[in-house]
Amino acid sequence: MSTDFKSLKITRQFLDALSEIGITEPTEIQIKAIVPAMAGQDILGIAQTGSGKTLAYLLPLVSKVKYAQGNTPRALILGPSKELVIQIFRVLAALVVHADIRIVCLYGGVGKKEQVAAIEEGVDIIVSTPGRFIDLYSYGHIFTKQINTLVLDEADRMMDMGFMGQLRQILEVIPSRRQNLLFSATFPERVERLAAEFLEFPLRIEARNSEKPVDEVSQVWYSTPNFRTKLHLLLYFLLDSEWNRVMIFCRTKDSAERVSRYLDRHEVGGVRVLHGNKSQNARINALDAFQEGELRVLVTTDVTSRGIDVSNVSHVVNFELPKSPEDYLHRIGRTARIHREGAAITFVNKAEVVHLEKIVAYTSVAIPEEPMPPQIATADYLPGERKVIDMELDEQRRKADPSFQGAFHEKKGRGGRRRK
Repeated sequence: MSTDFKSLKITRQFLDALSEIGITEPTEIQIKAIVPAMAGQDILGIAQTGSGKTLAYLLPLVSKVKYAQGNTPRALILGPSKELVIQIFRVLAALVVHADIRIVCLYGGVGKKEQVAAIEEGVDIIVSTPGRFIDLYSYGHIFTKQINTLVLDEADRMMDMGFMGQLRQILEVIPSRRQNLLFSATFPERVERLAAEFLEFPLRIEARNSEKPVDEVSQVWYSTPNFRTKLHLLLYFLLDSEWNRVMIFCRTKDSAERVSRYLDRHEVGGVRVLHGNKSQNARINALDAFQEGELRVLVTTDVTSRGIDVSNVSHVVNFELPKSPEDYLHRIGRTARIHREGAAITFVNKAEVVHLEKIVAYTSVAIPEEPMPPQIATADYLPGERKVIDMELDEQRRKADPSFQGAFHEKKGRGGRRRK
């Protein structure tokens, strides 16, 4: 098996670019995917987040495009979110720094004028969200007849976000004779159906077990009865200077805002909050500041759990557990990227235990519980918080046993009359 990029037939201009961004050795998915992709094979690539799959399709793509030619695009890369397409575009820009290849990034939430102008100047590779691509195509700004390579990145997320209709629209307006590259961190049934519709006799490539965390991530969890106790434990950890670049994941925008305000008040270093209600510019600026080391802490919802490559994230904190094991894997994949070490710490209240059990069952990896530091006392519940947790527990028991009637069902008095 090849162990360097030169033996994978990567040309000097791209080898130099890789060296300048500090990448010297290919990862497993890159070793397996680059050569067949360069030969024109359709690829179905399944690899964990942080495994280097972006370069696994970008390197053969730029090798195929080679140099600027004509004015219309020859390759299209689709990603499910603005943040992801911007991330892909930045890696692509660093890769073609010594090559005469014109690239454009398209996404919604901003004006179209600059994007249209960039397309009209001539473009070889477009990186886009599905919606903005269809939008600009429908107004006659994109000509698709020369597109001979189509890449779908984060295909599982595409399905989660309901992009199938838009993808079919795009497939109808680009040439049917083309190379297709589909990459996904997980391979649920819905992605399998997409692959069957989208790919022709693909080479299926898997790197490690896509349903397990990478070995370099250490995982632990703490039993934390309520929100305030979680805040106190989080602050305790942030007093440790080794926690130098930290991503904190919350389930809701409200929780993310609360955590951010708390950390701001306690001056733990630069803190920014990022979620779906933030403007596009605010989201980009927050990620840039975090990437550049201007922020120590990024508090976020799952809007940044996929595809966002921030170097040297030391710790990921699951302040609240997601309900999906796949989302947990994507969250903790923000650390320990490409063989670096990292840590994932999870805070679990009684209602979240069932989600932790699902994660352990899904990954077949035990997550040890750590004792609460003696300095951390159990704090009071937020107003109404205890009732919310009890209602969640009732709902979980009801799903397991439909005959179960929890503490909050409407009780009846004698004679069947409902109590007031």
